[in-house]
Parts: sequence; structure tokens; C-alpha cells
Amino acid sequence: MRRSHLDATGAALLIVFTLILGVNQVVMKLTATGLSPLFQAGLRSVGAAICVGAWVRWRGIAFPLDRGIVISGIVLGAIFTLEFGALYLAIDMSTVSRVSIIFYSMPVHMSIAAHFLLPGERLNRTRMLGLVLAMAGVVVVMIDRNAAQASLAGDLLALVAALGWASIPLMLRLTPLSRIPAESAQLWQVMASAPMLLLLAPLFGPLVRDFGPEHVAYMAYQIVVVASFAFLMWFVLLRIYPASSVASFGFLTPIFSVLMAWVVLGETLHWNVLVSLVLVAAGLVLINRR
Repeated sequence: MRRSHLDATGAALLIVFTLILGVNQVVMKLTATGLSPLFQAGLRSVGAAICVGAWVRWRGIAFPLDRGIVISGIVLGAIFTLEFGALYLAIDMSTVSRVSIIFYSMPVHMSIAAHFLLPGERLNRTRMLGLVLAMAGVVVVMIDRNAAQASLAGDLLALVAALGWASIPLMLRLTPLSRIPAESAQLWQVMASAPMLLLLAPLFGPLVRDFGPEHVAYMAYQIVVVASFAFLMWFVLLRIYPASSVASFGFLTPIFSVLMAWVVLGETLHWNVLVSLVLVAAGLVLINRR
């Protein structure tokens, strides 16, 4: 059932979702010590396609294959490939803190697009101020070129990934995919992206690095918890709540990512990162104010 605003249940589920994704940024960085970025992204899509496909079949969920849905599903997979290919490469080049803050500028791009393309999701002055504050946080990170592992290529790839993610909710609302269950849309996303990512992977160096048993656990987290469970929950929430409100909670993820990177990876909390997090948090509050 569609709802006009975000309630307490939706907010709680989105906090869980962003926490899972925040931890995932660190897990991706750890996995990169054993597997190349695009190869692990491809393996994640393969594993998720198996998990989500099994769920769709077991529950008897409709998976229509008419022409419009097939074309939209392949396009969705291509966008997902662009998004996560760029994200995995960015994390390999830069710090989790930098990439997370830039990548989760997605709600800015999503809310602007929704203002013009989705009925009932226009921006008012308060929400526009929130978007400006949140985007200012991204700018603060990108202009600091003296930070450790500050990679311009990594920053730009993270921004490309953010734009890719922002376009996915639009695909789900404006194409024939809006007529199919969330589980089926999720299956199209991972099923179509898997061969694309695996075919691109050899172009970016050796597929396997210093692989060990711990990398199996890292991949299991990415496949089962993130790519299967978390994104399925996100698809469902997009069908219930306004897209811009759902997207705006993405600003919580870099907060979790930065903290986890500090605790697990020992990344330094530079002044610009802390300022960015304050701006992002303030923006999130304003974006969700009715």
C-alpha cells in the first residue's frame, strides 16, 4: 500500500538498511585484498541471482517475460553494472570514508530527478536547503586533495556510481518494471548484471589476488546480507514510501561507513570528513521534514 510520508516503521527499516550498507563498504575494501574489484562485484551478482531466484521460485512470485519488461530488466542490469563497477573500483583506489560520502550523494540526484519526473515528490524550500547542505558535505571531501589516498579517479568513479544508483528508483517507477513484484525487479538487477561484470573484470587486472578463507566469509556477507536481503528490502520500501524520502536515508550510510572504517581499517578521521558528516546529517533532517 502506497503511503504519502515516511512513518516510524519505514524509518526503522531504512536505518537497518543503511547500517548494513555502511558495514558493506568496509567488507568490500577487505575483500579487495583477495579478489579484484569487478570480479568480486560479478561474483556477488551471481550469488545474489541464485538466492533471489530461489526465493522467487519457492514463493511462486510472478516473473513475466514480455518484451517491455525484458528490455527494461536488461537496462536495469546495465545501470547496476555501471553503478557497482564504478563503486568497487573507487573503493579499491581510495579510502572507504571518501568514497562513501561521495557515493551517498545519491539522494541529492534522486530528489532532483523526482522533483521533475515523479508526481507528488516536488521539492520545497526546506528540502532544497537540506539537499544543498548534504551536497556541500560531498564538496568538502572532494576539494581536500591532501588527504591520505585521495584519488581524483576514485572520487569521480564514486560520483558516477551515485548517479547510477539514483537512476534505479526512476527505472522502477517509470518503466514496465513498476508492474512486477519487487523480488522480480531485484532478480532482473542481479541476473542481468552478473555476466556484464564478469566479462568486464579481466580488463582491470588479475581476477584473484591474495585469496584466503576470510574472503569466503566476506563474499557471503555481500551476497546473502547485502545483495539479496538488504536490496530486496529497499525495493519493497520504494514501492511503499516516497522515493525521495527513501533515498534520503542513504545519507546515514556514510556515517556508519566512516565509523566502521575508523574502527576496523584504522582510517584517520580528517577534519573534512567530520565536517562532511555534520553537513550530511543536517541535510538528512531537512530533506525528511514535511
